[in-house]
Amino acid sequence: MNQHYFSPHPEAPHRPGTVRVVLRDVYLELETDAGVFSPGRLDPGTRLLLEAGPPPPPSGDLLDLGCGYGPVACVLAARSPGATVWATDVNERALALCAGNAQRSGLRNVRCVPPGDPALPGKFDAIWSNPPVRIGKDALHQLLRDWLARLRPGGLACLVMSRHLGADSLHAWLRANGWPVTRIAARTGYRLLLVDYPEREVAAPS
Repeated sequence: MNQHYFSPHPEAPHRPGTVRVVLRDVYLELETDAGVFSPGRLDPGTRLLLEAGPPPPPSGDLLDLGCGYGPVACVLAARSPGATVWATDVNERALALCAGNAQRSGLRNVRCVPPGDPALPGKFDAIWSNPPVRIGKDALHQLLRDWLARLRPGGLACLVMSRHLGADSLHAWLRANGWPVTRIAARTGYRLLLVDYPEREVAAPS
């Protein structure tokens, strides 16, 4: 069965599981399933994102782009109970898991919606993402240009990617297209990139 975690309707047989997210300030037990990203463990890139990224704003609209079963969205919600965390994914199974995990964890400030949902805000105060690099470079660039354009002035985005899957070329692409970007951490082959709101309007990326 040639399916990926970014399939809208995964047909993989269900294999329910649990992933424990153990961080310095947050402990969560999250339900997972086959057909979603990294269902057997907290992906090391996601762990780097949660351990080395800056603290989320205490209020406003925060976005977890490509939320999977919800580790990033739930941690952001726990760290910033005064913010609204929007968790979005094309994978319906992942969205259902994320919503259930937020509910069971008592995180009422998480909203799980598909990418085109009209409830999504037009602008976000911050974006976190372990983006779906396996959709291909062109599709990934289009995904990021669409969502980074929705940062509010003064906002930031935290992106994590494996060096072997193109983190350094993504860094260069962001910079070449007008986005101030800094590599703020690296571990086990992953790069954590901090993207700031540009001082000037970004031209249409190439």
